[in-house]
Amino acid sequence: MKLPIAAGLATAAVSLTLYPLFNGGSWFWTSMGAILVVTGASAATIRLRAPLWAGPPIMFLSLALYLTLAFAYNLAWLWIIPTKSSVYMIGMLVTAGFEDIQQFAAPVPASEGVTLLTAGGVGLIAVLVDLFAVRLRQAALAGLPLLALFCVPVEVMPDPIGWPAFVLGAFGYVGLLVADGRERLGQWGRAVLVRRSRASHARTTPDTGRLALSGRRIGVTAVALAIVLPALLPNLTPSPLMSFGVGNGTGPGGSSITIPDAIAELGGQLRQQENATVLTYTSSDDQPRYLRIYSLDIFDGRKWTLSKITAGEEDRVSEGPLPAPPGLAPGAAVKRAETQIAISDDIGPLRFLPLPYPATQVDADGDWRADQNSLMVYSTKDQAAGLSYHVVTGEPEPTPEQLEASVPDPQSDRYLELPPGLDPRVAAMAAQVTAGATSEYQQAMKLQEWFTRTGGFTYSLEAQGSGGRALSRFVLTDRTGYCEQFASAMAVMARMLGIPARVAIGFTGGSKVGDSWMVRTHDAHAWPELYFSGVGWLRFEPTPAGGAGQGTAQVPQYTLPVLPNASPSATPSAGASSGPDDTSGTSGPQVRNPRDFERDLGAAPQIQETGTPITVKIALGLAAALVLALIPAAVRLLVRGRRRRLVASGGIRRGVSAVQAAWTELCDLLIDYGMARNPGESPRALSRRLAERLGGDTRTGPAVIAAITTITSAEERRRYARTAYEPAPKAADLATVKKALASAVSRKRRLAAALTPPSTLMWVRALGEKALDGFDRLENIRPSLRGQRGTADGAEREDRGEVREPTLTGPRS
Repeated sequence: MKLPIAAGLATAAVSLTLYPLFNGGSWFWTSMGAILVVTGASAATIRLRAPLWAGPPIMFLSLALYLTLAFAYNLAWLWIIPTKSSVYMIGMLVTAGFEDIQQFAAPVPASEGVTLLTAGGVGLIAVLVDLFAVRLRQAALAGLPLLALFCVPVEVMPDPIGWPAFVLGAFGYVGLLVADGRERLGQWGRAVLVRRSRASHARTTPDTGRLALSGRRIGVTAVALAIVLPALLPNLTPSPLMSFGVGNGTGPGGSSITIPDAIAELGGQLRQQENATVLTYTSSDDQPRYLRIYSLDIFDGRKWTLSKITAGEEDRVSEGPLPAPPGLAPGAAVKRAETQIAISDDIGPLRFLPLPYPATQVDADGDWRADQNSLMVYSTKDQAAGLSYHVVTGEPEPTPEQLEASVPDPQSDRYLELPPGLDPRVAAMAAQVTAGATSEYQQAMKLQEWFTRTGGFTYSLEAQGSGGRALSRFVLTDRTGYCEQFASAMAVMARMLGIPARVAIGFTGGSKVGDSWMVRTHDAHAWPELYFSGVGWLRFEPTPAGGAGQGTAQVPQYTLPVLPNASPSATPSAGASSGPDDTSGTSGPQVRNPRDFERDLGAAPQIQETGTPITVKIALGLAAALVLALIPAAVRLLVRGRRRRLVASGGIRRGVSAVQAAWTELCDLLIDYGMARNPGESPRALSRRLAERLGGDTRTGPAVIAAITTITSAEERRRYARTAYEPAPKAADLATVKKALASAVSRKRRLAAALTPPSTLMWVRALGEKALDGFDRLENIRPSLRGQRGTADGAEREDRGEVREPTLTGPRS
C-alpha cells in the first residue's frame, strides 16, 4: 500500500516542472486527477491480492475511464463507459491538441486538447513508474520515466527550470527510493518474540528508522549539492536540444555557441506584460531603423530556422569594414548613416548584436565577428548586455526602375527552397494575389498590399504557429495573427513565386524619447527580406501597423506607390537626410572614424530606463545579504523579548508559564555563550556548575548565584512539586545571568552570540529534521482491519505483561 502511494507522489512532484509550459491551471488539476486514479487502481490491486501482471492493464483501463469522464462524459454511457461517439470525441481532441502544440509557443493556453494530452501523458508516466517501482520492484529504474517527464520543459523552454520545482521533483524521487528500501528491509526475516518489561514497546518488524534517516540525509545532501554547486562553478554555455549552431573558424576545436528558437522567443517577448527597455540609440539623421538580430533562411515546413554560420579571425569587426552586402552592385545609390546603440544591462543572454541592415562597419568592444552571407554579427565569448557600440550603414536607395529590371540571380537559388507537402492552395492564392504583375518587384508590392490593406487580415497575439497547417489557415481562412505569421507567410509565398526570401528577427525602430530612440520588449518583430539583383536584400512590411497592428512597424519608402508628376521632394524618403553625410549616387558607402561621429553628436546617447545602475545593484545585493545574515539575530531578539515579557507578567500565555519561559531562556543563553546544558543535567546540577564558574567575583558573584538559584529552583519545583513557584523568577534575574555570561567569554564569542546565536540555528536545524521526518508519514498508513486487530492483540498482551521484542533469524524462504 505504501509503495504505490510513494510512486504516485513522485510522479506528482516531477509533473510540477511542467508549469512553465502552460497558461492557466486546468492542466495541473486534471493531471493530478489522472495520477490519483492510477495510484488508487494500483493500491486496489495490491489490497485485493490481484496478480502482479494484472496491475498495468487495470491502471490503463482506469486512466481511460477517467479521461472519458473528464473530456467526453456527455457522450459516454453512464458518464464513464466509452462509446463510439466518446472515443471519436477523444480522438478529435487529441488531434486538436497536437496541432496546438505544433503551432503555439510556450507558455501555451491550456485548451481541452492540450489538457487531454498532458493529463494522458502524465497518467501514462504514472503507470510506468508504478510498473517499475511496485510490480518489478526496481525503484531506481522508475527514475527513467520521471526523467522523461522532466526533460519536456528542459527541451522546450529556453530558460532553466526554477530550483523549487527541481527540489520538489528530486525529493519525490528520493522519497520513492526511501519507501522502497524500507519496505525491502521490513520484509526481511521473521520475528522471534522474547519477553520484555511492561513499559517496553512491542515491535513485530525490524527497526528501519536509522536506515531511513541515513537515506533521507544522503538524499537531501545530494539535492542541495545539485543546486549549490552549479552556482559556484564557472558558467558553461548551454546547448538546448532545439537550437541553431554557430561557430568561429572552420576547423575542429573552434569555439561555438547556440541560440534558442528565435520564433519562440519572439512570441514570448510580445506576450510579456512588462514592456521593458531593451536598448536606446541615436542616429546621424534622427530617423528610426529596424534592428535585425537573426536572419532565418531555412523553412522546413514547420518553422524558419537559421543555417550554420562560421567566421574566422579575419572576420572580426575590429579588423575593418564588414563584407560587402550580398547582391549590392558597385555604384548603386546608397544612403550613409551612423548609429550609436546602447543595450540595457537587464536583458537576458544575447550573443548577436541588433544592427540596422546593411551594416558596413561596427565598432564594439570584444571579439565580435560578422558572417559574410547574412552580415549577422555575433560573439562566442562576449555578451551584448550593457554594451555600447557604433554602427555605420550604407542603405540602398533603389529606384522603381532598378527594381523592375531585377533578374534572377543563380547565387540566390537556395533562398527559393521549400519543403514538399505544402498546401497547393497557398501557391494558388499567391498567384491570384499577384495576377497582372510583370516583375518580381510588382509581385512583392502586391503581396505586401494584400497583407496590409486588401486581404482582410487582422493583428492578434492570440494566433500562433508557422507550420504548414498554420500557414494554410492563416492565408486561406483565419487571416489573423501577428508579425510571425505575416512574415512567414509572405516569405513562403514569395518563394512560391520565384522571389528569393528569408525572415528577419529583431526590433522595429521604437519610439522617440528625448533625443534618443527607445526600443522596448514589445517592439520585438519579424519581417521578410526579399532579394533583388543589383540591390540585394530589401525589407518588406506585411504586418499591419498603427492602432490595429504593431504600433511601431513602418512600411519602407521604396514599397510605397509613386504619385504621378510628383517631384522628388514631394515624396521624401523615410530615411532621407540632408547635409554632407548624404552620399546618394556615389560609388559606395564610405567609412568614417567613429570618434568624429561621437564628436558631432556632442556625447554618447543617454540610456533612459535601461535598468538599475551596477553600483546600486551591488549595494542592494550587499544589503540583502546583510539582512539574510541578521535574520537569526532578529529572531533571537524577538523570542527573548517575548519571554522576558512573560516572565515579568508572572502568568501563563498559550500554555507556557513564566517559570518555563525563564528556564528556556536560561538554556538558550547557555547555548549562545558556549556553556550549554548537558542532556542529563538536572536544574540543581546546572545551578552548581554555573555557580562555580560565574560566582567567583566578590562584587557580582552573590547576585549572579542568587539569580541562577531562583530560576533553577523554580524550574525544579515546577517539575517535581505541587506548591507555588516561590520565589518566582524575574526579568532582572535573566538580565543578571546574561551579563555574567557575557563577561565570562571572549569578545569573539559575544559577537557570535549577538549576530549568529547558536540557539536559533539549532532551532532551525531541528525544524529541518522535522521536515525530513515527513517521509515517515507513509509509515502511519496501515490496512484498517488488519492493523486494528494487531493493535488490539498487542494491547491485550501488554496488559498481561507479555510484551515482547523481535530478533531476526534470517531471510524468508
